[in-house]
Amino acid sequence: MTKQFTADVLISGAGAAGLTLAIDLARRGVSFRLIEQKDAPFHGSRGKGIQPRTQEIFEDLGILDRIVAAGGPYPPERKYRDDGSFTESAVAEHIDPTPAEPYHMALMIPQFLTEGVMRERLRELGHRVEFGCELIGLEQDQDGVTARLSSAAGAETIRVRYLVGADGGRSFVRHALDIGFPGKTLGVRAIVADVVLTGLDRTAWHRFNDGAMDRQIALCPLAGTELFQLQAPIPLEGEIDLSAEGLSAMIADRTGRKDILVQSVLWASAYQMNARLADRYRDRRAFLIGDAAHIHPPTGGQGLNTSVQDAYNLGWKLAAVIGGAPETLLDSYESERRPVAAGMLGLATDLLEAAKRGDMRRGREVQQLVIGYPGSPLALEEPERAAGLLAGDRAPDAPLRGAAGQPIRLFDLLRGSHWTLLGYRVERGAVPARAGLHIHCIGSNGELIDESGHFRSAYAVSSGDWVLVRPDGYIGAFVGPQQTGKLTRFLDEQGLV
Repeated sequence: MTKQFTADVLISGAGAAGLTLAIDLARRGVSFRLIEQKDAPFHGSRGKGIQPRTQEIFEDLGILDRIVAAGGPYPPERKYRDDGSFTESAVAEHIDPTPAEPYHMALMIPQFLTEGVMRERLRELGHRVEFGCELIGLEQDQDGVTARLSSAAGAETIRVRYLVGADGGRSFVRHALDIGFPGKTLGVRAIVADVVLTGLDRTAWHRFNDGAMDRQIALCPLAGTELFQLQAPIPLEGEIDLSAEGLSAMIADRTGRKDILVQSVLWASAYQMNARLADRYRDRRAFLIGDAAHIHPPTGGQGLNTSVQDAYNLGWKLAAVIGGAPETLLDSYESERRPVAAGMLGLATDLLEAAKRGDMRRGREVQQLVIGYPGSPLALEEPERAAGLLAGDRAPDAPLRGAAGQPIRLFDLLRGSHWTLLGYRVERGAVPARAGLHIHCIGSNGELIDESGHFRSAYAVSSGDWVLVRPDGYIGAFVGPQQTGKLTRFLDEQGLV
């Protein structure tokens, strides 16, 4: 007799990836447990940049305004010369928001504040992190996973349908599944530390000796706190004094200034930079997300963002399959997300080389708005589109007006756990309603009016076209007026009945 399931999903690791997945499953009514080996939340600033695409995800999860309130914009970079003079420039070129892309600039917020907001949201949804609970063993069969846990309360064996390893670069889950983690050590060792200091103003990201790997040091005021984040390359071997006195001495040695003094160190880490990518993201009923699946240098602010997006991709698929959708839907997680991580590793490594030279520039590629899933099995085009927005691309925002006269953002209609079907100048009854699908008709006879033409421009649609948007905000299908039958079959295949 098969042991009864304790929960649908066990999430091992309560960093940003695990918390994103937990929030997404919670709002979908999926039962889960979220465990964390450490006894308390992570208290460092490590992943401090929230890219525009992740801001869109946080808006969907109901936490963006809190994240923005807790953080702030990036200050300009102030690069000092040996004589004490300096130049100042923006971290990234300022780009104004557009109707299609409402968020264009990275937001700064220390990772510990981000995760604090996420835990608060999780509690609102009726769940919490189980700290001090460690996954120590797992066995799989065709129906589920048997997991052994250890905590202060003792040993426990539970049965779940799926296991997700969100347990970092040294992932127990990845090792237990014997999944390879090839890559390379990049020959750079660095420290990152959160410190209270005196002697610098908080209006700039202070950088000294850019381009000199033996003397570089950067001190960035952390938005939402009174702290500075210290970053510096260090020798590949040897002990590093991470005390307030030791870091003050390093600052003085590298800047030539005696007035910059570290008063206290709240968190510090010395680490080797690596670029590694898991051979597989799935082993039967177990999955890897976040740093368990990919690690890379911190250049470009890609890591936490990629981890959040892994979880956002996997969450709705797990919920759908648990709800009755075909198991094959889960195959698309690896096929969609692993190529994204491979590209991200290349980008972060290239930016590291630029940082060594002192000429790193962050362009549109770091914003993650152009990430998509072309060629995905979840991308239908009938007829095939030759240009413009394609199935698999991110769904743009657009301002609309309701028939009753009130303004409505397209993102407001997409927000939530459902699929969304947008018909442009269509007959509403052409595609029947079904559970889990919200249908909106845009046009003079629809409930939504594209008064400014932004929707038509962004989506390049013609009369009679249908656009299907997945729960994670990517376009699942573009279908012409003569192809609604294929759209119906596509929806059936995704378990929408």
